[in-house]
Order: sequence, then C-alpha cells, then structure tokens
Amino acid sequence: MPLLPGKTAVITGGAQGIGLAIAEAFVKEGAKVVLGDLNLDAAEAAAKELGGPDVAQAARCDVTSASDVQALVHSAPEAFGSLDVMVNNAGITRDATMRTMTEDQFDQVIDVHLKGTWHGTRTAAAVMREQKSGAIVNISSLSGKVGMVGQTNYSAAKAGIVGMSKAAAKELAHHGVRVNVIQPGLIRSAMTEAMPQKAWDQKMAEIPMRRAGEPDEVAGVALFLASGLSSYMTGTVLEVTGGRFM
Repeated sequence: MPLLPGKTAVITGGAQGIGLAIAEAFVKEGAKVVLGDLNLDAAEAAAKELGGPDVAQAARCDVTSASDVQALVHSAPEAFGSLDVMVNNAGITRDATMRTMTEDQFDQVIDVHLKGTWHGTRTAAAVMREQKSGAIVNISSLSGKVGMVGQTNYSAAKAGIVGMSKAAAKELAHHGVRVNVIQPGLIRSAMTEAMPQKAWDQKMAEIPMRRAGEPDEVAGVALFLASGLSSYMTGTVLEVTGGRFM
C-alpha cells in the first residue's frame, strides 16, 4: 500500500534539488503535489515530468510574500480537494564572513528561510486546523545546529526554523496538525558540487559515513514525517548528515 494515498502536498522550492526529490517521493507513494518556486518555467517542467496536471501542478511563489504563499497553499485544495502536507523547503545562500556581509545579504537569507517558513507554516496551519489533520515538514540545516563560518545569516535562519517549528508544534498539536524539522548535512547538489575542492574535502573529512548525501535520502525522511509512519511525532528534529557533528 502506498504511504500517501489520496493526499495532497505543497512543496516550496519544488522545481529542483531536495524539493523536487521530495515531490518525486510523494508522487511515487500516491500523493498529488503543488510545486511552488520562483522559477515558474522550471516548476512547470518538473510538474510535467511528475505526471502532468492530474498529479502535479506548478505555481510561481516568492515565499517572502504572504500573498504569494497564501495563493500557493490555497491552490492545493482548489486543484486536488485537500491540503494534507506542507513542505517548507525554499532557500538561498548569501555567504560572507560577518565582517564583509552586507545588511541586505543578511536580510535576504532571513526573509527567505525564516520568514518564508513562517508564512508557509502559518498559512498551511490555518487550513489544516480546520480539517483537524495535517503534517508540516520544515527544512532546516546542520548549519542551524553548529553554525558555519561565513553563514551567520544562514545559520541564524536555520536555527530559527527549529525554534519556530517547536513553538508551532505546541500550538497545533491539539488540532491534529504535526510540525517536524529535517536538518540535512552535506547533500550532493549543483550548489554544493560547485564549492572549492578544498572546502568539499574538509566537509567530507567530518562525515563518519565518508560520503555526501543524496537528495532522495532527505526525501525519504520527509516522506516518513509526512506519512502515518510518524503519527506520534511532532516538534522533532531529524538529522540527515551521515553522522557529521553528531
């Protein structure tokens, strides 16, 4: 039996990388998905690959905009009849040391990651609490646990997602809505593979499993948190790191 039969999920940053891998895992397990992304063309191409409009739909969404997120979230029940899972995954990096980072670079990352996740959690929760069910999965990062050089903005935002999610989990538990967090470590992607070899080697040396993770390995954990397999879990943080900084 599939794990998400008849369920509908909204995924921000769903056009590529971890977001797309999560969408693929969900569709494989019987869900229908709405992909929100700044790049509408990429989101539409991804939705087509996932099976077309009967299974996946795309929408342009700037997660820093409350109205964009509201339109995205409400498009799910309009298209497929329900909103059962919300995955707040959209993100950017603007890395620089604290000495050289601009205020705009700090604000951009906080707005996309932390405020964007707040918009998604808040808007989805308003729908889910009325139906007395739902699962929200927020994507943090190992950077939010340990802090990374050159990422005072990113580390702050990702740590904030954990605290915000725990608070939301407490507010929503009695409404039947669960909120959980994933903290990925070094996951193979176009962004991480573009980093200098020296930086890559340093990170690899910190991983007991001696390899980078794959997007579908994060997607498997998102699937677990979205499904009934985790029905008695809320406010939890699951690390997908190969043991790095355990």
